[in-house]
Amino acid sequence: MDAREGLVVDSLRKDWPGKTISISFSVPAGGSLAVLGPSGCGKSSVLRMIAGLLEPDSGRVTLDGIDITALAPGKRRVGMVFQESALFSHLSVGDNIAYGLACQGMRARERRAAADRWLGLLGLEGFGPRRVETLSGGERQRVALARTLAVEPRLVLFDEPLSALDSGMRLRLGEELRARQRELGYTAVYVTHDEAEAGRLADGVLRME
Repeated sequence: MDAREGLVVDSLRKDWPGKTISISFSVPAGGSLAVLGPSGCGKSSVLRMIAGLLEPDSGRVTLDGIDITALAPGKRRVGMVFQESALFSHLSVGDNIAYGLACQGMRARERRAAADRWLGLLGLEGFGPRRVETLSGGERQRVALARTLAVEPRLVLFDEPLSALDSGMRLRLGEELRARQRELGYTAVYVTHDEAEAGRLADGVLRME
């Protein structure tokens, strides 16, 4: 654990007709938390508020001591991995990973080297030229994770990243996600409705009703 402050969600609130989300929690830098609860309880909305994709009605989000509540999503250094891998089908695996780096202005040669490095770290050496449609579900999620991590986020949010996989692949990829998070040291928040999965993925569990 380093000296950074990690993620603090302070009285974050969103009101809809007939439903209110109100939540506070913290995750130390380099730590991980699973948010557990049934479908429809607002778990994904919490992630979207942290990422800047949904505006809260009140409350505050700080990351490593910086208030990011009003920052644009692209300035928060927060990455998000969705249930569906959301890869670009018209791009190769390597270009998918390099996409965010291109948006940051990195030169093509450096982007290719970075994509190759992340593919190696996630056990996908040589996959750069491949088309997305040739990948298995687990491979797609690893490419999505590589694309997210390549831009060096301080925080990674996972919205049911394993739910579309079969049970064996869920277990294997869950173990891999846990190992990579510890190895690379980013702060992580996982959303899931599976209690056993929550325990495998994270240091702590927060329950939503």
